[in-house]
Amino acid sequence: MGLIRTMRPKQWTKNSFVLAPLVFDGKLFQLPLLLQSLVAFVAFCLAASSVYLLNDLVDIEKDCQHPSKRLRPLPSGQLSPRFAGIMAGVLALASVAMILPLNVWAGVILVTYLLQNVAYSFYLKDLVIIDVMVIALGFLLRVAAGVAVIHVHNFSPWLYVCVSLLALFLGFGKRRHEIALLAQDASNHRTSLDHYTLPFLDQIIGLVTTSVLIAYTLYTFEAETSLAGGSQMLITVPFVFYGIVRYLYLIHVRKMGGAPDELVLEDKPLLGSILLWMLSVVVVIYLW
Repeated sequence: MGLIRTMRPKQWTKNSFVLAPLVFDGKLFQLPLLLQSLVAFVAFCLAASSVYLLNDLVDIEKDCQHPSKRLRPLPSGQLSPRFAGIMAGVLALASVAMILPLNVWAGVILVTYLLQNVAYSFYLKDLVIIDVMVIALGFLLRVAAGVAVIHVHNFSPWLYVCVSLLALFLGFGKRRHEIALLAQDASNHRTSLDHYTLPFLDQIIGLVTTSVLIAYTLYTFEAETSLAGGSQMLITVPFVFYGIVRYLYLIHVRKMGGAPDELVLEDKPLLGSILLWMLSVVVVIYLW
């Protein structure tokens, strides 16, 4: 049970970005490509769990000082560090073995994702601003792997921009939550937090929020790359706007946002906006 909790299956939702190229390239209902994308999704879930195990092993002492993370299996003593280390290696190898038969470049991207996260766990997470940019790169690599698996033809470069900005938005939102939660003890948990302040993070979040909304709106005008004639994709913008503003409400007013992917499952209005956005995208691309 402790191993499963440390693998964090609730956070596997972020690996759904691997499926984005399938949807936006108009190939969602092509069964062979759908199955390949699902295999890539599972491979990234295994890789992500390997990363979570490694990260918790590296942070075990600091997590003991965190008000909520100290209850995790490793810092609480429910899970053996040696066993966690072995499983981290097993899951990493399994993920690579699973994705390589689909596409060599997808395998290279997954290995890059793993190496990036090893560097993050041991060093990059302590570098202010860079720490969040590395997290955003992880989302971008997921999308790139999805692109490689299905050999896209119409996937818009604008979506790379949107995914990167959205990941930055969530990453800086998470840093804000950590600063607000840990206060003076923030730097004891993560070195980079000593260089962040709430006003500084609010400025960054404001900048990124505006950027992601503009980037996505501009994408909806790209009829050739969004597979939608005219400007029908514009009807999806209100759902994106509401989802982002709802998330801002949760981190500013409700003081939530520690784990954005878990927050999506906990907050029904936020989850509803995402589901409606997904439905509207499918309708516009495939049925309109």
